[in-house]
Amino acid sequence: MSEYTPMMQQYIDTKKDYKDCILFYRLGDFYEMFFEDAKTASKELEITLTGKNCGKEEKAPMCGVPYHSVESYLNRLVAKGYKVAICEQVEDPKMSRGLVRREVVRIVTPGTNLDTQALDETKNNYIMCVVYMEDRYGVSIADVTTGDYFVTEVDQEQKLMDEIHKFAPSEIICNEAFYMAGMDFEDLKQRLSIAVYALDSWYFSDETARNTLLEHFKISDLQGLGIKDYECGAIAAGALLKYLYETQKNSLANMTSLQIYITGKYMIIDSSTRRNLELVETLREKQKRGSLLWVLDKTKTAMGARMLRSFVEQPLIDRGEIEKRLDAVEAFNQNAMTREEIREYLNPVYDLERLISRVTYQTANPRDLTAFKSSLAMLPYIHSLLGEFDTPMLAETRLELDVLEDIYQLIESSIQEDPPISIRDGGIIKEGYNEEIDKLRHAKTEGKTWLMELETREREKTGIKNLRIKYNKIFGYYLEVTNSYQNLVPDYYTRKQTLANAERYITAELKELEDIILGAEDKLVTLEYETFRAIRDSIANEVLRIQKTAKAVAKTDVLSALSLVAERNNYCRPSINENGVIDIKDGRHPVVEQMINNEMFISNDTYLDNSKKRISIITGPNMAGKSTYMRQTALIVLMAQIGSFVPAEHAKIGIVDRIFTRVGASDDLASGQSTFMVEMTEVANILRNATSNSLLVLDEIGRGTSTFDGLSIAWAVVEHISNPKLLGAKTLFATHYHELTELEGKLNNVNNYCIAVKEKGDDVVFLRKIVPGGADKSYGIQVAKLAGVPESVIERAKEISEELSAHDITELTGNLISEPHKPRKKKEKLDEVDLTQMSLFDTVKDDDIIQEVRELDLGNLTPIDAMNKLYQLQSKIKNRWRFT
Repeated sequence: MSEYTPMMQQYIDTKKDYKDCILFYRLGDFYEMFFEDAKTASKELEITLTGKNCGKEEKAPMCGVPYHSVESYLNRLVAKGYKVAICEQVEDPKMSRGLVRREVVRIVTPGTNLDTQALDETKNNYIMCVVYMEDRYGVSIADVTTGDYFVTEVDQEQKLMDEIHKFAPSEIICNEAFYMAGMDFEDLKQRLSIAVYALDSWYFSDETARNTLLEHFKISDLQGLGIKDYECGAIAAGALLKYLYETQKNSLANMTSLQIYITGKYMIIDSSTRRNLELVETLREKQKRGSLLWVLDKTKTAMGARMLRSFVEQPLIDRGEIEKRLDAVEAFNQNAMTREEIREYLNPVYDLERLISRVTYQTANPRDLTAFKSSLAMLPYIHSLLGEFDTPMLAETRLELDVLEDIYQLIESSIQEDPPISIRDGGIIKEGYNEEIDKLRHAKTEGKTWLMELETREREKTGIKNLRIKYNKIFGYYLEVTNSYQNLVPDYYTRKQTLANAERYITAELKELEDIILGAEDKLVTLEYETFRAIRDSIANEVLRIQKTAKAVAKTDVLSALSLVAERNNYCRPSINENGVIDIKDGRHPVVEQMINNEMFISNDTYLDNSKKRISIITGPNMAGKSTYMRQTALIVLMAQIGSFVPAEHAKIGIVDRIFTRVGASDDLASGQSTFMVEMTEVANILRNATSNSLLVLDEIGRGTSTFDGLSIAWAVVEHISNPKLLGAKTLFATHYHELTELEGKLNNVNNYCIAVKEKGDDVVFLRKIVPGGADKSYGIQVAKLAGVPESVIERAKEISEELSAHDITELTGNLISEPHKPRKKKEKLDEVDLTQMSLFDTVKDDDIIQEVRELDLGNLTPIDAMNKLYQLQSKIKNRWRFT
């Protein structure tokens, strides 16, 4: 045998067009996979690999999954980054001659999965297209489940990464130039779980992209979309749309508009800041609980949950837009009863965005439409109650909210209250909606009655007393008349069969009844299916109205939820300004105060401006609350700029364009980066990209290296930030380098703060209150004791600490950096230290180093000169001091 069987040849021909997909090939009640696809699927899905005769000597590797449970298997493959092509039978096997015709009806990828069971209803499932051209990136993003479709352009890789982290797409498609540009795609795939595919170059041709957009939106020029000047962005948008046509194989009717967004319209939050502030998930567990979104999300609908997430991901920087949201939240606060009534009506509302997408994709089933109807039933009440508010945003929302009465009435009059899920099982259409369906349904249930009535009428009409209506499988229904009554048979009887003692006849009326009765069930199911599809198509024609209403419902949901959170948690309305002043009285961390439950959260003040109070140096021991304090300030600013009330007694918030955080670090072993390299990379990003309107939250800069290097870097970073000509950003800077407190008074915009601590013998109590001034201790040993470190270790640490303090070389550091520097505690000078207690590597003589230190002119050394000198000394020694 040298030729494949016809069925296998059909499979091979189909597979040629979908080489990058696993092909699910429909055979009866199973989807089968063959050859390499079968080997891959059997391994990934943990299903049995068998073989099938294919016309060759060796069997073809084969595995399969039942059609009725295909979604679970498909979702598992897609979640692992595979593309799956669904090949269906596209003709009735009863009607076909030879092989049943099959076609790929849909390609499922991570970014195009429509299965609601596999998706998180509270977040979008985005697919992103990136086009790299001449040092510029065109970016287009879409969610096929909601119809959202965006486009923008950026000019730096870092800005592109910001967009990737903002939208968190499950799939990125790109041109070959981007794929070869050197970005770490393994990091995107492994760490961020993003599938990345480079597409053929023809997707990204100007002509293909342009024509795809023009045809989809039925316009003659890209000016109609407002993207004529977005050359790179237009290619990305067109390529993405073409890709979706290729995979979804439908009209994409739910993608009704292409929205241009400018990255500068929103606060920019880089990936590090998103993680450190735990905006939508916690840093360690990757859970929603414990994040800012967890605190704020009291929405009632899936649409509202997605919109709130987008608010948190993209804070505003336009004061007018922020104030409009705050006005709406305040209006809800002032009329809480109406707000709660609106929220009651929101509760039964299903996901209108994803429902209408299923409708336009022709995958919605009868129960989807009943869910749609029950949602629409709530709209008139929500619309009416919104009329009680006159704030601009709520008034606009009411105008955008179409009650869709005509669609409600269509579904109400046509679809059964409790229909089946399948659209091919019948029992979908209500009685009275379609006369033919009613007739078929009656025929199915009342056929015998009709036959008996016809038989009675014919007896009375003809006088044939023994006339009978009978049935057999060959002749169907017929009227049987014995030979003794043949003279009474009327002319409209048509002879059908002659028997020895009787004749069988048919009439037009009986034939009609026969057709109705015998074909009633099949015809009923078919007609109900066709009628349902017509109803569904009629609803799909109103996609624009429905999507607009869905957004209005989502906005109402978000604003009312923010109002409820503000009321429950005792938040205040922030006063928004553009003069750079951040003045927070009794601010609280929005998440921590919810997590500690009954414990009293200690509130703190924050004041930053663009002049004398630009930088706050915060010192104090670990565990005392420095990081919480700094994070809460950043979160309060961010909350204010999404239009939320904030956890404070009162707050003035100067709009910031970016928030940067450098909080903690860990080794990035996968990319070969140490803790310190990660830290310095983040610092570099901040110093290069922050502006004077940014807010910086920096925690323990320089801790990952030697004391001298770390202090030098931290000092230089503070100087750079404080200089308005170099940066001049508002900054909260936490440090253990007490020497940095000397900058207060030397740099006119630096101020010292510390965490108040109460000492009780060897123990400490952290008061968690920020007070002016610098800390003079780190309390590290006390913190270790609180953490449960064994007592023997604690006692030994005290001994070592006392010994080191007696020979404190950091005093030298203080003298070099801080001019003049007054020591807090009188200590031995370096030249009085017993040098027998120290030893250096033989590459440097002790006396040379000591002599060089003696000759230093401390009075004329600038801080930077001092740090440079220290670096030179350290380089000569090539090692740290080692106590013997």
